[in-house]
Amino acid sequence: MNESAWLGVKGRRRSVGAAASLVLSSVAMLSIVAAGAVAAEPPGARRDLGRPRICVVLSGGGARGAAHIGVLKVLEEYRVPVDCIAATSMGSLVGGAYASGMPVAQMEQITDGISTELLFKEQPPRDAQSMLRKQDDYGLFIGPEVGISGGKVSLAKGLVTGVQLETVLRRLSRVKGFRNFDDLPVPFRAVATDLVTGTAVVFREGELADVMRASMSVPGVVAPAEWSGRMLVDGMLTDNLPVAVARSMGADIIIAVNVGTPLLKREQLNGILGVTSQMLSILTEQNVQASLALLKPTDILITPDLGDFSTGDFDRLTEIAPTGEAAARKVADRLAQLSLPPAQYAAFNQRRMVEVSPDTRPIDEIRFEPMQTVNPETVRMAMQTQAGQPVDQAVLDADMRRIFGLGNIEHVNYRFLEEPGRRVLVVDAVEKSSGFDAIRLGLGLSGDFSGDAYFNVVASYRRYWLNSFGAQWRTDLQMGRTSSLSTEFYQPLDVGGRFFVAPGLNVEQRSTYLYQGDERVAIYDVASRAVTLDIGTQFGRFGEFRLGVLKGTLEPTLDTGPPSLAPGAPSVKQGAFRGRLVFDQLDSLNFPRSGWRAQAHVFNSSSTLGADDLYTKWDVNGSAVYSIGPHTFNFGMKAGGTIGSDPLPRYDMFQWGGFLTQSGFRTGQLYGQNMTFGRVMYYARILRGGLLEGAYGGLSLEAGKVGKPLLPGNPDGLLKSGSIFVGADSPLGPVYLGYGRATSGESSFYFYLGRPY
Repeated sequence: MNESAWLGVKGRRRSVGAAASLVLSSVAMLSIVAAGAVAAEPPGARRDLGRPRICVVLSGGGARGAAHIGVLKVLEEYRVPVDCIAATSMGSLVGGAYASGMPVAQMEQITDGISTELLFKEQPPRDAQSMLRKQDDYGLFIGPEVGISGGKVSLAKGLVTGVQLETVLRRLSRVKGFRNFDDLPVPFRAVATDLVTGTAVVFREGELADVMRASMSVPGVVAPAEWSGRMLVDGMLTDNLPVAVARSMGADIIIAVNVGTPLLKREQLNGILGVTSQMLSILTEQNVQASLALLKPTDILITPDLGDFSTGDFDRLTEIAPTGEAAARKVADRLAQLSLPPAQYAAFNQRRMVEVSPDTRPIDEIRFEPMQTVNPETVRMAMQTQAGQPVDQAVLDADMRRIFGLGNIEHVNYRFLEEPGRRVLVVDAVEKSSGFDAIRLGLGLSGDFSGDAYFNVVASYRRYWLNSFGAQWRTDLQMGRTSSLSTEFYQPLDVGGRFFVAPGLNVEQRSTYLYQGDERVAIYDVASRAVTLDIGTQFGRFGEFRLGVLKGTLEPTLDTGPPSLAPGAPSVKQGAFRGRLVFDQLDSLNFPRSGWRAQAHVFNSSSTLGADDLYTKWDVNGSAVYSIGPHTFNFGMKAGGTIGSDPLPRYDMFQWGGFLTQSGFRTGQLYGQNMTFGRVMYYARILRGGLLEGAYGGLSLEAGKVGKPLLPGNPDGLLKSGSIFVGADSPLGPVYLGYGRATSGESSFYFYLGRPY
C-alpha cells in the first residue's frame, strides 16, 4: 500500500497519557500515546441521495463485537439503508463483511463455525507448508520456534502471527484482491494504530482481509501487521468508536454501536492479567468518550447489554449476536423514522449484494519489497502468479499461503501499483524479526500402567539462510529412552530448492526391551556412531526423495537377560546404502480430517561400504483420512521385511506392539524378522476448547502379524486387537488416554504424550 492509501492523522491531538509497560500472557505489550481526528473525504465523494446519508459505526470489543451482527439484522428488518461503514477491530470484521455485500444470514452461518481455535491456531494451512516444515510434525516438539538473535532469546511480537486469523477473514469477505473501499457495495473505512507513532491510521483501500487483520491485531496476542514499513496494531487504542471517520465520509446521521469492555471493579483487579486488562480498557475508554462527545442529537447510539461476555469469548459468538438485536429493538422507534419504502429498500439492498467482479487485469511486473536475508527469487518460485497473465485471485491467495509456508517469513501481503502504462504487483514478505537462528524444545512421555514408562526430552538448534540458496544447519539433542546427538547441513543446489545435498553426523544410544509373552526377559543397549551423506529432491510441498550412504560403528550389548540372547559381536562396522521416499498431504498429523501420506525406506547393509552384517531391510507405511461431517475415518498400514535371504541382525529387527500399533500388547512386545499391519480408526470431537482443539473420542480396529519372532513362543499368527481412547492436541503435543485389548486376551491401559504411531 502506498502512502496515498492512508488518510493521514492531523488536526487535534489529545494526550491519553503514557502507559507503563503492559504485560499480557507474559508478552510485553506497548506504550502508546495519542489519538487524532481524520482528514476529510475528498471532494465529490459524497453522492446526492435525496435523503440523509446514514453511516454505521462499529466499535472494537473482541468477541463482544458479534453483537454488531444482531444490530445489522434489525437495521435490515426496519429497512434502514446503510450508506457507509466505519469500524475498528472486531467491528471491522463485521463491517467489512457487510460492506463487501455479504448477507447477514451468511455472516451468522460463518460465525457459527468460528472458535478461538480457528482464529488463533498458529500454524498456516499444512498444505501450504514446505516439506522441511512438515517433517517437524513427526518429532516431539512443543510450540513454535524461539528465535536467537545476538546470542539472546528473541521473543515473537505476539502469541500468534495472525496467519490463521487472515484465513478466516478471507472467508468473511466477498470481495477479493486489492480494492478502493469507496468502490465496495458499501463504502468502508477501518481503523488501526501505528505502534511506532501512536496515531490512528484509517484504511481507505487495500486487500480487505489484510486490512481487517491489521485493525484487530490485539497487542501482545496477535503480532503487529506490517504495511509499507509501518507496524500496525488494534485500532481500539486510538479510535475504538470512529465517529469522526464516519463524519468525514459525509454522514448526516450516525448509528454508533459500542460494544467496548467496561472497566473492571476493584475486587476484579486481583492479578497481573486483571491490572493489564484494566490499563488497556482505560486507554480505550478515553478515546471512546471523546468519540461519544461528537455524536449529535440526530445520531443514534446502541449499547448492547453484554453482561459477563468477555473479549475472548470467541467460542460463544452465536450467544453474543442476539444481544445486539435486543439493543437495536430498544431504539426501534428512531430506526423506523429512517426506514425506506419496501420497494426502494429492496432495490437498495439488491445493489449492496451485487457480486463485485474481481480485477483480473494482467500485471506487468512482480516486485518484492527488499529483504535482508531471504532470497526473493526463492519466494518468486513459490508463486504461480506470473507477469503478463491475468490475476486469478484464488491463485494469488494460495501464493501468499505458500510464501508463508516456506518458513522464516513472519507475514506476507501484497498490493497493486498503477504506474504509467504498467500494473505492478508488489509482494511484501516480512522476514522473521526474531532472527534466523532458532531453538525448539520437545517432550514425549508414555506408559502402559504395567510398570513400563518411557520419556524423551528434545532440544533442537537451527540456523537458516546461511547462503543465498537457503542452506540450513540443524542440530538435535535427545535424552531419554533414546539418547542421541545429530547434526545435518541441508544445502539446496538451486534457488527453488528442488535438489539438495545433506551431509550429517549421528551419535545414538537406545534401549530395546525383549518380551516372552508379556514378561520382559532382556534389554538390549545399542550405541552407534555414523556419518551420512544424502542427495535428494523435493516435490514441492508434496514429497521428498533421498538417496544416500551411511558409514559408522555400532555396539550392541545385552544389558540384562540370559547370555543366549546376546546380540553378537561387541562392535559391528556399519556401511549402508539407504533410500527414503515420502509423500505427505495430510491436513494435520495428529488428528487429521482429510488427506493422505505414504513413506518407504530401504536400508542395504553392504560389504562394498565395509559392513560386517550384510542384509537389506525395507518398510513402507501410509494412511488415508476421510471425514463425513464430524465423523473421521483414518485408515493406516505398515509392512516391512527383508530383500534376499540374509536375515536381519538381532539389533535391527522390527519391533511392534502397543497403543494403536496392536493395542492390548505392551509397547514393543512384538519383535521379529518381518511384519504386516493394518488399522482403521474412527474419531470425532467430543469437546471444544479455547486455544486448544478440544478433545476427541475414538476407537480402532487392528490386525497384524510379526513373522519369525526372535523368541520362541511369541505370537506369529494373525493378531486382532482394538482400542478406545480420548485424545487432545494440547500445547505440549497430542495427549492420549486409551485402553486396548487383543482377541488373544492381552489388554492394557495407555497414556501417551506425543504421537503413538
